Amino acid sequence: MMTKADRVRWWTYLLLALATLACLFPLYWMFVVATTDTATATRLPPEIVPGGNFFHLAGLVFTTVPFIRSIVNSLVVAGTIGVGHAVLCSLAGFAFAKLRFPGRNALFLIVVLTMTVPTQLAVIPQYMIISSLGWVDTLQALIVPGLASAFGIFWMRQHLGATISDEIMHAARIDGANTWQIYWRIAFPLVRPAAFVLGLLGFVTAWNDFLWPFIVLKSPEMYTAQIAIKALQNSFTVDLGLAMSGSFLATLPLLVLFVFVGRRMVAGIMDGAFKG
Repeated sequence: MMTKADRVRWWTYLLLALATLACLFPLYWMFVVATTDTATATRLPPEIVPGGNFFHLAGLVFTTVPFIRSIVNSLVVAGTIGVGHAVLCSLAGFAFAKLRFPGRNALFLIVVLTMTVPTQLAVIPQYMIISSLGWVDTLQALIVPGLASAFGIFWMRQHLGATISDEIMHAARIDGANTWQIYWRIAFPLVRPAAFVLGLLGFVTAWNDFLWPFIVLKSPEMYTAQIAIKALQNSFTVDLGLAMSGSFLATLPLLVLFVFVGRRMVAGIMDGAFKG
């Protein structure tokens, strides 16, 4: 006889399976379109079986734009930003959570308030700064503005405040440790799972960014993956098969990344949930 707990478990697994299918279907549809042409992609009822043109369209992607160079550029930009988020945001969060200095609360309030400002409003002043530095059409124009974020600082500040006790700080200072040693040898190892998740989120955000790279990058050899996909389209028509083939190829590195670090990411999120 099925108990109440078994019924709950059955519905739970059913909902999880439906949610998984709903999340995977856009990726599957992208692959289906990437193996066909525009006419097939717009046919009603739509085709749900992959065609046989994927390798042909993938070859066109690599010959139309410098796609491999674009993937490498995206890896450099997203990887540097991911590391910057993990280190710089945790460092700023440690300062706001555990150090006492004049104006700490006011500065933290300003950081939090910047999250209410739409990203588009910062495009013009940010471009003026990048242009004055001579960084237009360079990768540092993408890397430097994204090395830290207000959300990352806020999240690490909350996590460090709940994880590192004042007693540990006092004991470390009695043992002769300075502020940097306390952060690097005590605080950062304890919050490393949360910093890893934050870095991964920063990596994905930088990988998928389109607006800012589209503004500052001019040369094809400087394109990131998202700008290379845009370059596959001309001004009048869009070859859906070619565009979706490039999108699918640009998604593969993220899928590979999540295959290797997905378990660790979930563990870091759950660690932060229990401690926060």
